[in-house]
Amino acid sequence: MSTSQPENALMFTSDTRVCATSDHVSSDLAGEEVILNLANGTYYGLNEVGSQIWSLVQTPQSVGEICTALQETYDVDPDVLDQDVRALLAELREAELIEIVE
Repeated sequence: MSTSQPENALMFTSDTRVCATSDHVSSDLAGEEVILNLANGTYYGLNEVGSQIWSLVQTPQSVGEICTALQETYDVDPDVLDQDVRALLAELREAELIEIVE
């Protein structure tokens, strides 16, 4: 998955809560995550940072909580981190791997 800014990344605020859908299987392969969407048979791969985000969204998390957790691990500008997290979440939602929850 790329980290370019999809248009639908703007739908996520820091309070938006997301969670992985149940219609997938995933596996860690040497620090990278491979996910199979069972509904459409498509595989997706995530790098180390994407894998950490994937791990976090196994339970409902807000975008802000995800960014805070990553900021504790990585030395990155908070605005860049926020933009990249929103972009990945938008791609995961488009791929029907996560959903917005209340």
